[in-house]
Amino acid sequence: MTPVAWQVAWQEALYGPGGFYRSGSGPAGHFSTATHGGPGEVLGAALARLARENGLTHVVDVGAGRGELLGHLYAAEPALRLTGVDVVARPASLAASVGWLVAPGGPDLPDELNHLDGALVVAHEWLDVVPCPVAEVDDRGVLRHLLVDPVTGAESRGDAVGGDDLDWATAHWPTDTPGERVEIGLPRDRAWADLVSRVVRGVVVAVDYGHRGGDRPTAGTLTAYRRGQQVVPLPDGTCDLTAHVAMDSLDHDELVDQRTALRGLGVDGRTPPIELAGSDPRAYLKALASGSAAAALVAPGGFGDFLWAVKRVG
Repeated sequence: MTPVAWQVAWQEALYGPGGFYRSGSGPAGHFSTATHGGPGEVLGAALARLARENGLTHVVDVGAGRGELLGHLYAAEPALRLTGVDVVARPASLAASVGWLVAPGGPDLPDELNHLDGALVVAHEWLDVVPCPVAEVDDRGVLRHLLVDPVTGAESRGDAVGGDDLDWATAHWPTDTPGERVEIGLPRDRAWADLVSRVVRGVVVAVDYGHRGGDRPTAGTLTAYRRGQQVVPLPDGTCDLTAHVAMDSLDHDELVDQRTALRGLGVDGRTPPIELAGSDPRAYLKALASGSAAAALVAPGGFGDFLWAVKRVG
């Protein structure tokens, strides 16, 4: 099969007619995220608090999967207006009051998502699955697009990177070291700018695996997951394809790690006092489970290393 640009193959593999994100089980059938289970319950409560502290009454979850985070938000604050956005139809498991918009996939958002007033918009692990160009420096120090065979996953170098892509790489991920890879984040920046532009008044938060200038990964981060295992990236629709986000290139007012963000919202992962076990065993077990879930969200080397890019509008 003729090799194609990684961005093209990636988009088709995730969002095409037989794409990974359109499959019945969805992402939860292959891996867990911070929106699932106990951590998701704690995260949902923290985001509900963030909305409340900013006087916002509507929470929009972009890249909502099968509605896991929305379910936790509803449990934490049923009075909130909730809307999910994803490429699949509205999950039947959601409460009747929860709204849903179907998106085309990747960087593209539904036209109906617009004029958001008084909204907290959360893009949780959305930008890392917005496909972007993947490039590699050749032996002469020239940055070239990487092509991939969608069937075998074999890579080859294509044309030299130019135009806006090269401008982005030069500004945010400069390198001329042979063999180093660059994941050109311009499509993510543009997708983020599009999302922010749809808000009249509110707070927009991107939460993702990411890196900042001065700490870019020289080998890139493009990887894949299938049935709970990390595997070699293959754009055939059978696995998730993801790459960390250059979070500092996004338009933002604040950029902090998840530990800092969540601790500011009252999430610290502390173990409840042992005395509670004697006075109220049921409350102790509940607090212990919540504390364990919170600890997972702020843990170094895991979810705690996520970055939050926050943009305030209006």
